Amino acid sequence: MSDHARILVTSALPYANGPIHLGHLAGAYLPADVFVRYHRLRGSDVVYICGSDEHGAAIVIRAKKDGVTPQEIVDRYHAMAEKDFAAFGMSFDHYGRTSSPAHRDTSRAFFRTMAEKGAFITKTEKQLYDPEAKLFLADRFVVGTCPNPDCNHPNAYGDQCEKCGRTLSPSELIDPRSTLSDATPELRDVTHWYLPLGAHQDRISAWIDTKTHWKSNVLGQIKSWLTAGLGDRAMTRDLPWGVPVPEDVAEAAGVDPEGKVLYVWFDAPIGYVSATREWAEKLGDAERWKTYWQSEDTRLIHFIGKDNIVFHTISFPLMLMLHGDYVLPENVPANEFLNLEGEKLSTSRGWAVWLGEALEAFPADYLRYSLLRSLPETKDADFTWADFQAHVNNELADNFGNFCNRTLQFAAKYFDGNVPPLTDPSDADREALAALAAFPAKIGALIDESKMRDAIQELMNLGRMGNKYFNDSEPWATRKSDMAKCGNTIHVSLQICASLSILVDPFLPFTAKTLRGILKLDGVRSSEARVEGGTLGWDAAAKPLLEAGHALGEPEILVRKIEDEAIQAQRDLLEQRAAEAKAGDGDGPPYAELKDTIVYDDFAKLDLRIGVVKHAEKVKKSKKLIRCEVDLGFEQRQILAGVAEHLSPEDLIGKRVVVVANLAPRKMIGLESQGMLLMAEDREGKLVPVSADSEAGATVS
Repeated sequence: MSDHARILVTSALPYANGPIHLGHLAGAYLPADVFVRYHRLRGSDVVYICGSDEHGAAIVIRAKKDGVTPQEIVDRYHAMAEKDFAAFGMSFDHYGRTSSPAHRDTSRAFFRTMAEKGAFITKTEKQLYDPEAKLFLADRFVVGTCPNPDCNHPNAYGDQCEKCGRTLSPSELIDPRSTLSDATPELRDVTHWYLPLGAHQDRISAWIDTKTHWKSNVLGQIKSWLTAGLGDRAMTRDLPWGVPVPEDVAEAAGVDPEGKVLYVWFDAPIGYVSATREWAEKLGDAERWKTYWQSEDTRLIHFIGKDNIVFHTISFPLMLMLHGDYVLPENVPANEFLNLEGEKLSTSRGWAVWLGEALEAFPADYLRYSLLRSLPETKDADFTWADFQAHVNNELADNFGNFCNRTLQFAAKYFDGNVPPLTDPSDADREALAALAAFPAKIGALIDESKMRDAIQELMNLGRMGNKYFNDSEPWATRKSDMAKCGNTIHVSLQICASLSILVDPFLPFTAKTLRGILKLDGVRSSEARVEGGTLGWDAAAKPLLEAGHALGEPEILVRKIEDEAIQAQRDLLEQRAAEAKAGDGDGPPYAELKDTIVYDDFAKLDLRIGVVKHAEKVKKSKKLIRCEVDLGFEQRQILAGVAEHLSPEDLIGKRVVVVANLAPRKMIGLESQGMLLMAEDREGKLVPVSADSEAGATVS
């Protein structure tokens, strides 16, 4: 357990251009909420900060599409996120937004200090300019005809064609035009501020080397970035929406500040700081935020998804280092992606479960439990409605709910709704109470290490222990033969229920509150934000909490089983939304045309073998190449795969892939590629490795 004096927890700021979905929750939000609720119950000084990320090109494009202002877009989705998060039981101390005046002032001051300390470099490059709107155009503000001859979509964006999925640059578009005015853009010189990450790579690497306790998936991605070599990352861009670059900084650099804003990579993480300042001001202690951000004995933890790892482990820590005065993150427990019904979650394809809709169908704690059972903690995981039903019915209802319900029903029916005394306890009674004493420490240690799946399993183990003790003690039989022994069983079982009402709280806060109400267990410390009082905390759950003779409330069913019809309704809704999204795109992207017919002898020339990717890393100075070390069984090969824009090195390591083993070696960027990995490309341009479950070196025919 940490010796820090206080804990500051952040969750990645959700982007305010759409609703919250289950994938968001499994990544950055639910694990953080479990963590902070646990620490509040322990009595830790913990503050939990989040807010809406409200700047960037996507907001402007969405506003233009909807015919409203960017402010109207972010107002809509900020309010929606706040409402849905609250209904889900998220216990933020403060939920801010990056369009607030406080954030504008904080981020501009942060940028100014870094500029004064010489943290940035400026670069002048060619960029498309809209002569009518008089603005330089970000990639997403340029559209034109896709250069892919199999696509030719007339409205491809300057960074990607959303029909065929091809990655683009604005210069590749045919007949480009501005989305702001429909004018033909011109190439002009533009100057921006950059953070030279490469110049500080040794400093970053030395700091990362101290983080041996970080998750393997986080360290693996960091290693890939460092191995490939860090470059310069833009910190400003030209947009009509965002936090303006400070005029005095621009003037000192000899740059016209008109239309220049802080890039979202710089702007968004400072939202953690500005939101903490707003929290302190709301408490009437405006300087209190400094205690959490600028005291060395603060434990700073960022909960994020894997798409944010590089920003929170390299870019933002370097910003904090170069600014000075700020603590660095003690941990960044990033989760991987959550898939949905075996497919990658995609809001554009309608393949998503929106939180607001899910909460209309099911209690929040049912969703929390199933998501915790399926968290993608070190690798991508899958959420299915079948698993959801099984988690709730077979585990939450049949284990936890059943144990509490029959214990409370027995007490109500045979002991007048009171806690019976424990008289002359048996060895089984003592062993059950002794086993109970160990659970708070075991579950708490797992939560503190961000092993939430293991923690919820350990909690359910306590329920299983309670059920086994109840069954082995057979109170339905001893009620007729030995009422004192029956009373002992119900006494011990009620103590387990009381402990469960505390230990379940970080995971299922609504259920915990209901159970404590039935038990009439008062004085428990709250896991909610900004709620004082209560002396019974997490550690108290290790001991009996209910006195003999304590009056209980009326029993009620804690967990109701989910019927098949409710699950089918969710499947139907998902399929309907996906069909509507596909219909909106016509028939979807075209299939690639078949190539010319070949004879068998042409195919027989290929020597296809199974290989195992032992190591993979990005190739320095290349945006597309990943260098793979592939075991063919009889020898090791170095193979360069042009897939870095689609896959990370971690996506390939350990995979059994199909290799063209007799392809002539080819040199690229000074490296020899000794074969080719076969990839499957779908109509949206997504690549996945072709694989087969066979030994390394096996032939494919």
